[in-house]
Amino acid sequence: MMMRKILVIVGLIIAGFVNAQQQAVLQDVKITAIKAGKLIDVENGKTLLNQIILVSHDSIIAIGSNVAIPKNANIIDLSSYTVLPGLIDCHTHITGQPGGDYYADIFRKTPVDVAVTAHIYAKRTLEAGFTTVRDLGAAGFVDIALRNAINNGEIVGPTIYAATMFIGSTGSHGDLNGFSPYLQFNLPKGMSGVANGVEGVREQVRFNVKNGADVIKFGASAGVLSEEESVGAPQYTQEEMNAIVSEAKMWGRKTAAHAHGAEAIKMAVIAGVASVEHGSLVDAEGIALMKAHGTYLVSDVYDDEYILAEYSKLGYPDKIINKEKLVGRLQRENFQKAVEAGVKIAYGTDAGVYPHGWNGKQFKWMTRFGLSPMGAIQAATINAADLIGIKDKVGSIAAGKKADIIAVKINPLEEVTSLENVQFVMKGGVVYKK
Repeated sequence: MMMRKILVIVGLIIAGFVNAQQQAVLQDVKITAIKAGKLIDVENGKTLLNQIILVSHDSIIAIGSNVAIPKNANIIDLSSYTVLPGLIDCHTHITGQPGGDYYADIFRKTPVDVAVTAHIYAKRTLEAGFTTVRDLGAAGFVDIALRNAINNGEIVGPTIYAATMFIGSTGSHGDLNGFSPYLQFNLPKGMSGVANGVEGVREQVRFNVKNGADVIKFGASAGVLSEEESVGAPQYTQEEMNAIVSEAKMWGRKTAAHAHGAEAIKMAVIAGVASVEHGSLVDAEGIALMKAHGTYLVSDVYDDEYILAEYSKLGYPDKIINKEKLVGRLQRENFQKAVEAGVKIAYGTDAGVYPHGWNGKQFKWMTRFGLSPMGAIQAATINAADLIGIKDKVGSIAAGKKADIIAVKINPLEEVTSLENVQFVMKGGVVYKK
């Protein structure tokens, strides 16, 4: 008994010494301590009160209600705010947005024009609280240059996971349609993203990966904002889709399928895509298939509002506006069916279709069509991180993860539209908005 008491005392002395050593180390390291009045725990779906978050360099090193604040810590008092992980948008086109003239955007601008203004949209996106984005299609590898400049600290913006060029078949949503066949565009091989046949699409995947693609985006179906006729018809064969996905997997890349039509959605899911983008006309069979395969739905359910209100003013042809009128309502109804069936949902806006920095507007529409506020927030945090494959780095506020943290004055679980106006943004331990 005496020996046990001695061992306990020695253990306590050692523990106290170790704790003192840890405290001494913390005193020598630059620490930021965030006082969070309310903190949304997205992993467990609950709200925590009066939490202390310790940040060192770019990472979270401790979190809890009883965490001791080192004496030399820089204190950020968010005790009257609700604190969340940095938001993630899984479907953006961050390098550009409509400039006011549909034909001028197509025929008078080059990737150089886009590159000159891309940093503006990146900064707006970050200041809107979106610390990470998956960018699904850009011309001329502008997205790769933007990603690298942000990573190098040369430009302010979110962490970008870039797809480079949209891969599409000849005459598809990914091609230029509706114009004279005598128009010639002298692009280097592979630089249009147009590819056909099993070998052709494999080559295009390799070309994109070679030039920096983090994710592969392809057009499984027709689309809305282009001049080909169909909204949802398949535009690759099953064999071509299989080839795109298998080639991407070989190079360690996930695939995102642009797919509006019911048949194309099912083909893409069978091929093994990580996510279906848009999913507007998905049917019951497609919903069941997505659930069975664990395929994420990334549905831009806000866009319809902006397109129908503004795109005629921007000179878009009536055929495009009419396609949106056909798709918009059905997309929202089918999104709700997918939510109710338990399909995995990740947040994606198609920002660039509407102004960058407005990414938070979609929360309202996701909750209107089936998700709870917590579910919508989880779609934009832990679910989105899981889809991209970075759940170990971001998506929740936890020790060891990147210090991507935002805050709003009004609790978004009570009023989700508060996420349209984020007051505090930290990315990688650096405060960009407060």
